[in-house]
Amino acid sequence: MISKVISEDKISAAKELIYEAQKIAIITHTSPDGDAMGSALGMFQFLKQLDKDATVVFPDDCPRGFEWMPGMDEVLIHRSQVEAAEAALEGADLIICQDFNSTKRVASAQPALERSKAKKLLLDHHLEPTSNFDVIIEYPEMAATCEVVFRLICRMGHAEDITKEVAECLYTGLMTDTGNFTYSSNDIELYYIVAELMKRGIDKEEIYRKVNNNAKESQIRLRGHLLKDNMKLYPEYHAAITTLDAKEKAEYSYEKGDTEGFVNEPMKIQGIQVSVFISQDKDKIKLSFRSIGDVPVNTVATKYFGGGGHKNAAGGEAYYIGLEQVRKKVEEILPEIWNGRGESEK
Repeated sequence: MISKVISEDKISAAKELIYEAQKIAIITHTSPDGDAMGSALGMFQFLKQLDKDATVVFPDDCPRGFEWMPGMDEVLIHRSQVEAAEAALEGADLIICQDFNSTKRVASAQPALERSKAKKLLLDHHLEPTSNFDVIIEYPEMAATCEVVFRLICRMGHAEDITKEVAECLYTGLMTDTGNFTYSSNDIELYYIVAELMKRGIDKEEIYRKVNNNAKESQIRLRGHLLKDNMKLYPEYHAAITTLDAKEKAEYSYEKGDTEGFVNEPMKIQGIQVSVFISQDKDKIKLSFRSIGDVPVNTVATKYFGGGGHKNAAGGEAYYIGLEQVRKKVEEILPEIWNGRGESEK
């Protein structure tokens, strides 16, 4: 049995916004991951069942392995389709913001999002959303934003409108945001939801293969190089730090998504409970944090790198500072991460 977690007043408010709107834009955070894409496309497919004029906007390109998802061929990419994407945002009656808690997370699309006079509905599972949304449905205890979307659709009385296409998208987000159900996935209701999605005819094994078994040779060699040459262990803090610089990206013909999920690899080592992956981007250094059990990483991601996330999965960024400086900073805060175990999420 799936309980009614979302409050009735939030369901009613979201339902009213969706029913009254005819033109609806859906937008996710920059560098969309499986949950962002899955929740957005799942909502898109559902809105089509309601005969809504819906458009999905991603701030930038998607990683390889998700091209097959239903509706992906209709997505507008803001980075390369600025005019069309901004027209969709500014011309909408309602904008559904999914899988982010602040408008700054849509990067270059932020001005158009904030300029739009459309009502804004936030569907998310991160902590501390900002207040510039008309209706906020945000539950950090849920495994993924796809879970939020599934529960919302059902509570709106539209369980029958969860088609196979909707289910494929939502399952993809649940699978990827839990590391193939290896973390943030101990709630038994999550598996009731998976069962409901499977009833719609999805092939979860095929979805796994499409997302995970599509690597290039250069991608596999890059991952081998990172593990062999760039991963450093800190046994006293049960931690691992791995770095990737711009030169190495060029050497291994790096494409977006080539290191998706890599941050989890070091935690396969016995005794490692914290992993940090530091990657050099064009204009910033990106950090991914993962941990196991009662070791929180979201607090340091927020405190030192302007990021955030969940207790066991978080991210951050650093600007105007080099890769090596960021690595040294992470080394400095490893004691803080390890000594913070047992603290509750903030």
